[in-house]
Amino acid sequence: MNLCEKLRLYVIVDSRYGKVEEIAETVLRCGATAVQLRAKNLTDRDFYEKARKIRKIVEEYSALFIVNDRVDVAILSGADGVHLGVEDLPVKAVKEKFPELMVGATVRNTSQAKKAMEEGADYMGAGSVFPSPSKKAEVIGIEGVRNIVRISRIPVVAIGGITLDRIGMVMKTGVCGIAVISGIMVYEDICEGVKKFREEIFNSLHP
Repeated sequence: MNLCEKLRLYVIVDSRYGKVEEIAETVLRCGATAVQLRAKNLTDRDFYEKARKIRKIVEEYSALFIVNDRVDVAILSGADGVHLGVEDLPVKAVKEKFPELMVGATVRNTSQAKKAMEEGADYMGAGSVFPSPSKKAEVIGIEGVRNIVRISRIPVVAIGGITLDRIGMVMKTGVCGIAVISGIMVYEDICEGVKKFREEIFNSLHP
């Protein structure tokens, strides 16, 4: 499975939605190909401990494990990579110091995309595609994502406000996959949500 395929259904596990270890196990068991741990409200120690637990869970499913923002936690927990926002540490600095660590970069336009590639990013998260209830961010729309994909030499994942009925139009931009938080967490049965997202992504790739 290449990196693009591993990024197909990228679920962001946020501590605001409950026990991250349990959520991670559920989404992986039900078809997620990558998980990212986001934990803005945890202490450093708790963040590290939860990352270590998720690392072990991810190994059972041969999926990707990415840590949001925190390079130190990613390294110490044995994560596959770290995802950096526009205002986080520079991609170049992280790749130079830790070349084995996968680095994803949030991008909102082609200028940021070009810079991320120049600095050595392994993949990009393009968005917010639509307004998102999970995070306030600039909305770039479908066309913004398409413009980023058009110039990209590395995998691109679309993120932000992506619901089940929007997957088809998003995948048509040429992205490798969908990153999602609230779109799946709104389901009473999270597993059902993951399965529906996975099926819709697959159907959009094989119409």
